[in-house]
Amino acid sequence: MNSMYRERIMLKCVRLWKRSPTRMGFEPTRAEHNGLAVHRLNHSATSSCIPFWKRHCSSSSVVNLRLKMVDSQYYLPNEIGVSALDCSVAFHLLSPQEKMYAHYLSRAAWYGGLAVLLQTSPESADIFVLLQRIFRKQTPAQLEQVATAAGLSSEEYQAFLVYAAGLYANMGNYKSFGDTKFIPNLPKDKLKAVVKASQAFQDQPTEMEALWDSSSCLLYSLEDRQKQLGLGDKGISTYFSGNCCLEDAELAQKFLDSKKLSAYNTRLFKRDNGGKTCYEVRLASAVQKDCAVEGECESCCGTFNFEDKEFIVKRGDYAPLMEKVSYYLQQAQAYAANENQRKMLEEYTRSFTFGSVEAHKEGSRYWIKDKGPIVESYIGFIESYRDPFGSRGEFEGFIAVVNKAMSERFTKLVSSAEVLLPELPWPREFEKDTFLKPDFTSLDVLTFAGSGIPAGINIPNYDDIRQSEGFKNVSLGNVLAVAYATKKEKLTFLEEEDKDLFIKWKGPSFEVQVGLHELLGHGSGKLFVQDDKGNFNFDQSKVTNPETGELVSSWYRSSETWDSKFSTIASSYEECRAECVGLYLCLNKQVLSIFGHEGQDAEDVVYINWLSMVRAGLLGLEFYTPESKRWRQAHMQARFVILRVLLEAGEGLVGLEEVTGQDSKPDARITLDRNKIHTVGKNAIHKFLCKLQVLKATADVEGGRALYDSYSTVSDSGAHNFLRLRETVLLRKEARKMFVQANTRVNGDSVELVEYEGSVAGLIHSFTERFQDEAEQLEADLLELSKSDASCWC
Repeated sequence: MNSMYRERIMLKCVRLWKRSPTRMGFEPTRAEHNGLAVHRLNHSATSSCIPFWKRHCSSSSVVNLRLKMVDSQYYLPNEIGVSALDCSVAFHLLSPQEKMYAHYLSRAAWYGGLAVLLQTSPESADIFVLLQRIFRKQTPAQLEQVATAAGLSSEEYQAFLVYAAGLYANMGNYKSFGDTKFIPNLPKDKLKAVVKASQAFQDQPTEMEALWDSSSCLLYSLEDRQKQLGLGDKGISTYFSGNCCLEDAELAQKFLDSKKLSAYNTRLFKRDNGGKTCYEVRLASAVQKDCAVEGECESCCGTFNFEDKEFIVKRGDYAPLMEKVSYYLQQAQAYAANENQRKMLEEYTRSFTFGSVEAHKEGSRYWIKDKGPIVESYIGFIESYRDPFGSRGEFEGFIAVVNKAMSERFTKLVSSAEVLLPELPWPREFEKDTFLKPDFTSLDVLTFAGSGIPAGINIPNYDDIRQSEGFKNVSLGNVLAVAYATKKEKLTFLEEEDKDLFIKWKGPSFEVQVGLHELLGHGSGKLFVQDDKGNFNFDQSKVTNPETGELVSSWYRSSETWDSKFSTIASSYEECRAECVGLYLCLNKQVLSIFGHEGQDAEDVVYINWLSMVRAGLLGLEFYTPESKRWRQAHMQARFVILRVLLEAGEGLVGLEEVTGQDSKPDARITLDRNKIHTVGKNAIHKFLCKLQVLKATADVEGGRALYDSYSTVSDSGAHNFLRLRETVLLRKEARKMFVQANTRVNGDSVELVEYEGSVAGLIHSFTERFQDEAEQLEADLLELSKSDASCWC
């Protein structure tokens, strides 16, 4: 089909679409006109509220077939990259005891990871069960014949497999990186046809019909609120009942602070109780009854009055899943390598059994003491990126094996930390009194359960432990090896002469950035705190604010944390601070030498690291929503902020211009003057980084928010039209890779590693085999958990 004919068809589609009123319709931007999927969706919107999904289904007996234009950011492309995470060499080097330990920890992580379905959207668990039932009966290859007979083209069937793989990889139907909803890239009637033709449907038609009815409408719905995660009318969140808003989240945080309860493992449900507003704070735990937890002076559960509102704290969220987590952690204890690991697992088990964050903190203390384990792990409600308020943790668990050769470099970096920390641009008083040397290891991931897999981690996230007891850093080597590999023709927004250098040094430069980001980014900086007894961890009479020259006049109270104080901007602000530390310290020759880079190679690593950051800042515009003026991804917002800082530095350091590409479509070009990185660039990051740390240390929320929001602003005014550039980024974006992970299986006295091909079919196969021993009970539990809260999302 020639381009002129294709454009005429597209324009005709747009005209038809504009004539037809629809609740999921939206005016496509210029970029969206160039990157649209065309679907025939069965859809007729109604406003019914009970149950939740019926608001988005037709109540009419007439099925309306309408032509819909769906922005490409809301589906996963058929050609999406899929890679297998290879850990076979590392796993086979483990002893039989270590393999058993890794196996039972993996089981705990995978079962706990299913809680993410319930933390993401009302429909995610139902969709997961629907897919599991289909693919447990028929492999993707077997189902393809059925799909073809049902009228699906090969492209449509591939789109179905991609959607299923995406649901598994993200543990829900919202992208883990960007929080945008994704829907199947095939017509709804075609998907329904393959579901009804499946063996699972033939075997259980009543159950499968009910499952399709409960999930299919929300599965395809792109009403404004459902396009992204968010609080209230800003998006979808199952951390809060549907009637909660920002004011409710703020009040609940005050209540939790007053009871010295962490929000990490909670969800908030608001309801009317006889004309009085009542809030239910639900703790994730296997136990559902109220009882005192060993080591805690009194039960945290009960009914409380706070600011004229009633708060009920109760246990039992995700109870069947937390029961499984606790069971497998107990199994793992028998294979622990030392007393620290045994104590760690005891405390974790207590945490997931009773919903105690204090027990998890105690387990984290033992985890920090467990230096240099062969099998490394961490599990719990960890990162708060996806809570719209920034306080509640998403469940994740990882189990990995140490890569000794790569870990040697990170060990050297740790040894140099006390020399490097004084290089950072804030006064000594703003740095921790003592640098507690952490473990820093490179790991090959065996299991990473949750919504996504990062490149590096700095944990635990508990401020009081990090400040006084320490932390650990990990770099995930087998993730880095495959996640950022790219082809020259797919490299966007760079000059041609930069592309070969970028491909050569992207991996090594990112390794340096990850190391500095995790160890000396997240691992640096002091928080000024006044404890319960009125004591300060700094000298009030002497410590001055370097930005104002006056004595420090604000700090954290004992019940306040970084997350609870800075709430909605905390995650992105801290990621920005850590990224700036990486940029700043990668200029240090000693650091580059530790990673094996000298001379011209070292200069190339610096150049590509800075160029990567500038490019990432532009790419970050994909994760900004103009309608709500809201960022959907913490890291990408941070990188955009850094781009703005470097553009503001001027003097030709960074160039960003809009151009027309070779395909005659809008494009952009980024340039970086490598000769000005050590001068103009370093000076800009020096000033900005100091401001970030001072505002963080002094708990200056107002100043921190004003600074960060100003650089986060995306507008069409000024030297660069970032709203128009966003359209160009969307036009040329590349989908993030998905990862296929192995399973482990006990066979007699040994543990086998079961590996799968790096494809969407392999990813699907890995998940259907992951829970096959208890599939029916697990699926029933998930459906019951989903159903029990269905009325809360109206």
